Amino acid sequence: MSTHSRRSLTDAPFLVAATGGRPHRRPVWFMRQAGRSLPEYRELRAGVGMLESCFDPELVCEFTMQPVRRHDVDAAILFSDIVVPLKAAGIDLDIVAGVGPVIANPVRTVADVRALPRLRPEEVGAVTSGVKLLLGELGNTPLIGFAGAPFTLASYLVEGGPSKNHERTKAMMLADPETWHQLLGVLTDITIEFLRAQIEAGVDAVQLFDSWAGALTLAQYREYVLPHSERVLTEIADAGIPRIHFGVGTGELLGAMGEAGADVVGVDWRIPLNDAVRRVGPGKALQGNLDPAVLFAGPAAIDAEVRRIAREADEALALGATGHIFNLGHGVLPNTDPTVITETVALIHSLPSPL
Repeated sequence: MSTHSRRSLTDAPFLVAATGGRPHRRPVWFMRQAGRSLPEYRELRAGVGMLESCFDPELVCEFTMQPVRRHDVDAAILFSDIVVPLKAAGIDLDIVAGVGPVIANPVRTVADVRALPRLRPEEVGAVTSGVKLLLGELGNTPLIGFAGAPFTLASYLVEGGPSKNHERTKAMMLADPETWHQLLGVLTDITIEFLRAQIEAGVDAVQLFDSWAGALTLAQYREYVLPHSERVLTEIADAGIPRIHFGVGTGELLGAMGEAGADVVGVDWRIPLNDAVRRVGPGKALQGNLDPAVLFAGPAAIDAEVRRIAREADEALALGATGHIFNLGHGVLPNTDPTVITETVALIHSLPSPL
């Protein structure tokens, strides 16, 4: 895989921690740090659809930069959405405010799977153009590209939109595993193509979001999901950049998720980092895991929770984790006070780096 646009950011704390080094300060970035919590984002997004924003290179650049300017975070994450590659490939969908992705024609049969389009790199040219604009704006701040994992994409396609119980998804998975694996195979190809396009454009790391994998048992995850996520992470390994794997409610899956091949495993707020390292196993960095709701609890509670997580991260390093990247255990909640986010970043940066 070509890396002709790759920047040299050898001292960037985020990349140092992700690759097993000891950064000069504790690196921190927040999932959903670009978005509705920022007034400048809401002002610029007024009257502009989410998907329209994701396919506008200038808006992608601006929205990605906003939290970097405001919060002094140690990494930017590309402003996009996990359904962008599906939309780009030609699947009829929209992101409905207050609902989420809605699929016009859900995938329920083997014929539906066979009719799915494939993704061509030029179809995400707006995204890669946004990456290239960002490389000129970010200075020494790394840029994280991302994609949705095949299982999470499949859950949207099969359910037709967000789902609490994933009943149609699990029904296909368990009752028609042949069709299920065909579907996941197509989505794995799309995910690989989307990540490769971002890597070619110059992102410095990637994160694979399996947002809904926590709905599965460990046995289900191993049989129906792990092989496909593993293929995604394996196919992009030759880029030589850090690969992060994250899911919500995946405490019982962390060992298997660690086996998928990522360099960094994201941990949500339910599992302490010093427990997570025992589940993931040594030899990988961890990312996480402040509860997003803590940012509403006031300075004393935030201070206590941040320091607790830092202590648990240090214990995880002593137990064999290769690094720690401070983050939330999921995304920034829309009504979070951005000043609190800025102050929390400053607090994390003020803590001594682990030796």
